[in-house]
Amino acid sequence: MVKSFHPPNRILMGPGPSDVSPRVLAAMARPTIGHLDPMFVEMMDEMKAMLQYAFQTKNELTMPVSAPGSAGMETCFVNLLEPGDKAIVCQNGVFGGRMKENVERCGATAVMVMDDWGTAVDPNKVEDALKANPDAKLLAFVHAETSTGAQSDAQTLTYLAHKYDALSLVDSVTGLGGVPLKVDEWEIDAIYSGSQKCLSCTPGLSPISFSDRAMQVVKSRKTKVQSWFLDLNLVTAYWGSGAKRTYHHTAPVNALYGLHEALVMLQEEGLENSWARHKQHHLELKAGLEAWGLKFVVKEEHRLPQLNSVYIPEGVDDVTVRSALLHDYGLEIGAGLGAMAGKIWRIGLMGHACNERNVNICLTALEDVMRA
Repeated sequence: MVKSFHPPNRILMGPGPSDVSPRVLAAMARPTIGHLDPMFVEMMDEMKAMLQYAFQTKNELTMPVSAPGSAGMETCFVNLLEPGDKAIVCQNGVFGGRMKENVERCGATAVMVMDDWGTAVDPNKVEDALKANPDAKLLAFVHAETSTGAQSDAQTLTYLAHKYDALSLVDSVTGLGGVPLKVDEWEIDAIYSGSQKCLSCTPGLSPISFSDRAMQVVKSRKTKVQSWFLDLNLVTAYWGSGAKRTYHHTAPVNALYGLHEALVMLQEEGLENSWARHKQHHLELKAGLEAWGLKFVVKEEHRLPQLNSVYIPEGVDDVTVRSALLHDYGLEIGAGLGAMAGKIWRIGLMGHACNERNVNICLTALEDVMRA
């Protein structure tokens, strides 16, 4: 007979999910109510306002997609692109490649701007691509590349998109709550993130925000959105303003309790304080790693504080070290992806996991295992 599953306590310092606050877990255990219950609708309005704060936007269409960050990504692409459109896609890691897949599955053409893994997107290459493709409908790029820990200049890239009459579409799954992100000030048209990184919540929800300009494109489509579930023309009837909501799908009620509590905590801490906390503990971790001679993948000026990628020292086996950390210390760090597999470790300092205690545990455990 299969028994109830009781997971071990882990310290999650990989690329996500990150440690979940006990307050979030407690919130998710509260009684389930209907997804059209007036009290739940009231909570939805509160969550929308708090997501607007997190994204630093007044966009009317700001909401969590009832699925992980990958669905947030797909929501942006399938609503904005139609067959025959052209999109410029920047790739400097794994997730730019996933953007390309989404463009092509929409029946659109992807014009690729390639940069080395571990570097930021080059604005000069982007401008060249926009000049060469005046019919491009949008520019898509990753603000915070989870596969390498590189941060690109979202403000400059969005400016370039608008300079050449294109929409800007931004992946900030690892960015939201951890580094400055200002949707309205930077005039970002469409953006998606995830609940499981710097928001200290569980996986499974994807906050998104669309500008009025982007929503005009959605509303004036000539063809139906290829995904019924992700069609914002339908979803907004459920997540729209006011007490009256039209049934679209059964929302993940308890998961949304968790995100609501995580956003309450973000407000309590203050967004700028959260950014500062991630930076502070990154510097502590950086000092310890560099003291052993470990080298970062990303140059300092483009480095995400919440995702620290370092090269594995010569002669050290990746799997052996990570397995020992997990089994002996209950500590999870991330492996490299794609071309970086077996060459780097990705050490996360995200949300609830971003604290001095975890930095000290990570440094001590990693030193012990490597010496052994």
